[in-house]
Amino acid sequence: MIRDLNLRILPQEAASESYLRKAALRELGIDPRQLGGIRVVRRSIDARQRQVMVNVTLRAYVDEPMAEADYQSINYQNVEGKPQAIVVGAGPAGLFAALRLIELGLRPIVLERGKDVHQRKRDIARISREHTVDPESNYSFGEGGAGAYSDGKLYTRSKKRGSVEKILNVLCQHGASTSILVDAHPHIGTDRLPRVIENIRTTIIDCGGEVHFQTRVTDLIIENGVVRGVQAERVASEEVMQEMAYMGPVILATGHSARDVYRMMYGKGLSIEAKGIAVGVRLEHPSHLIDQIQYHSRDGRGQWLPAAEYSYVQQVQDRGVYSFCMCPGGFVVPAATGPEQVVVNGMSPSNRGSKWSNSGMVVELHPDDISSDIPEDMRNTPLAMMAYQEQLERLCWQQGGYRQTAPAQRMHDFVNNRLSYDLPASSYAPGIISSPLHFWMPPFVVSRLQEGFRIFGRRSKGFLTNEAIVIGVETRTSAPVRMRRDAETLQLLNIKGLYPCGEGAGYAGGIVSAAIDGERCAEACATTLSLT
Repeated sequence: MIRDLNLRILPQEAASESYLRKAALRELGIDPRQLGGIRVVRRSIDARQRQVMVNVTLRAYVDEPMAEADYQSINYQNVEGKPQAIVVGAGPAGLFAALRLIELGLRPIVLERGKDVHQRKRDIARISREHTVDPESNYSFGEGGAGAYSDGKLYTRSKKRGSVEKILNVLCQHGASTSILVDAHPHIGTDRLPRVIENIRTTIIDCGGEVHFQTRVTDLIIENGVVRGVQAERVASEEVMQEMAYMGPVILATGHSARDVYRMMYGKGLSIEAKGIAVGVRLEHPSHLIDQIQYHSRDGRGQWLPAAEYSYVQQVQDRGVYSFCMCPGGFVVPAATGPEQVVVNGMSPSNRGSKWSNSGMVVELHPDDISSDIPEDMRNTPLAMMAYQEQLERLCWQQGGYRQTAPAQRMHDFVNNRLSYDLPASSYAPGIISSPLHFWMPPFVVSRLQEGFRIFGRRSKGFLTNEAIVIGVETRTSAPVRMRRDAETLQLLNIKGLYPCGEGAGYAGGIVSAAIDGERCAEACATTLSLT
């Protein structure tokens, strides 16, 4: 017999295997010899009251041995010689689309403009060391997509659109810790996620699929209103080495920073539209301060608790102001994808052990909010929000000294319109420079952020402080464009054979939701192929 027990216990009790076993025996009222084993299947921290508690769902095996498998694995078939589909992009949407194609008996050809996950790491290091951004290999472009070196958080609310559990199981099958099946807010970490991504690539290739790096898609091959394939160029050392065509229906999983793809689609008159985004700053606190605030203790997290998370949201002047991609015990990282840009993001290693905790703090923007702030020829076009992003990132680059140095300001000074004459230490490796963000950032954003910070400071004593800094700018919260697709076939509305998916298409937000959308597009593609 298998029984699930719900316990509400202290953090030190949740960390003790012997305590959990005793608690199971007490709840079940059985002889210790009858208990074949216990396994934690769900764990979450409740820090709403002064005494922090841990909610644990414990699976107990009574009068039978404990099951060995911690996750359900998939037996991927060999698809050599099978009909092929082109997957553009090797982020979570593209990789999971490729895996799902294999499950369905189709051969994926994955084209990734950037480098493999390990070579990419060297280009990322150059951003901090040399202030040089490789436009094809950076925090957004390359195997694994933006999530590979930007934290690896797996929390999502997208359960209505697919199986979150399946995505997590596939990640475990490829090397992720089984703790992601247990924790309420699962997290792999940027130090462990690259190995998982590499293992997924190995599965694709071993099953007869292909993965091509440094292969940038430049055009769609369209015949009689149907996408038959893509035109691509092999790129190395910023030189075009070879042009080639790849034939098959196309799953477009290019991520939210592939601006050349948006421009290509706009130039072809394909069905895209401007989409609301959110922009703002990265807010960085000392992690011990966030621990003290969230855990209601001068001792902070203590021995038994992880680095504390927070989540804030507030309506200010009819727009949402909220925290985004909170990274406890993490780092602020440079996320530009080209020249004359400064963009910041956040990440955490698996142990979440740095001295800092950071989060995006952003303001909701609608296309109508920015029409007067962008060049006239971009207004009322599908690329309007993208133009706004580019303009703000270029302005930030100028404030940072025309390098990847990021403009920063103490939090309390920002709220009170004061220049910060000095700055505390920061995790942002390329360096920060004191700058009056309240002066040069858009007033629409600044006034709402300032009021939001005041409200959050009243809600959590100590949160609004000059120990924290705001770092500019956070602009890549989501895609500035939505690729309009048919609700049933998931193909782009005004053309067949093209399946936009993931964050870049405007239908996902994070690793798991992008992976789910990739699977859905693979299924739609397979259905279409079976009908032709």
